[in-house]
Amino acid sequence: PMLIEQSAYTNRWRRVSPAAKGLFTAGAFIAVFAANSPLTAAIIASLVVALTVFGAGIAPSCYLRVATPALFFLALGSLSLAFSLDIGEGTPAFKMTPGGLLKLAEVGTRSLGSLAALLFLILTTPLIDLIALLRRLKVPPLLLEIMVLCYRMLFVFSAAVHETLTAQSARLGYATPRLAMRSLGGLAANLTLQVWQRAHALHSAALARNNDGPLRFLEPTFAHSRRDCRIAGLAGASLIALTMRLA
Repeated sequence: PMLIEQSAYTNRWRRVSPAAKGLFTAGAFIAVFAANSPLTAAIIASLVVALTVFGAGIAPSCYLRVATPALFFLALGSLSLAFSLDIGEGTPAFKMTPGGLLKLAEVGTRSLGSLAALLFLILTTPLIDLIALLRRLKVPPLLLEIMVLCYRMLFVFSAAVHETLTAQSARLGYATPRLAMRSLGGLAANLTLQVWQRAHALHSAALARNNDGPLRFLEPTFAHSRRDCRIAGLAGASLIALTMRLA
């Protein structure tokens, strides 16, 4: 979460209207799912990634670090489409399913395109701007509050992990494999307790402020919102037109 927040606040398009970024993201999603071939979807995904890295100025190393966990799960899910476990009379073995490679290519490239579009939005738009955009789109307030609290708990969890690892390393808790296993067990147990305590403290603080309504944030204003939306709409339409052209 720290990398995402740093990118969202330091990229070149920080002052671009979140409505424009959302509009372009929607256009990218439509273009990816309208693609009728893996090559077309891969081209759209590459264009969105290039726009994020070279246009918004997101560092390639940061982009890869944020995308790696999603790419790992995407690879596992895509491989399950191409291979199946054959449990017959003999030894269980993996076999390629009929048309499995084609399914892998279609689902994999569309998923990559969707991931690229989503990363474009979250790496260029702070959470406060996203919440403001979703509120204007009439998303239920309860859902927005759950999003904010869950995102906040990610930082709480990250801080607890860092503090515990630092304390264990200072006591040579990872000097040997046996000590490392013991320290990892203590880390898991300590994190469970710490996260619960901090979540309870956050809840108590909200109650102490008579928090009986929706959460409110100061929403920034964007001077060129209409211009940004026109440019984003044109860019999204261009992606859709390119998809139709390559069909």
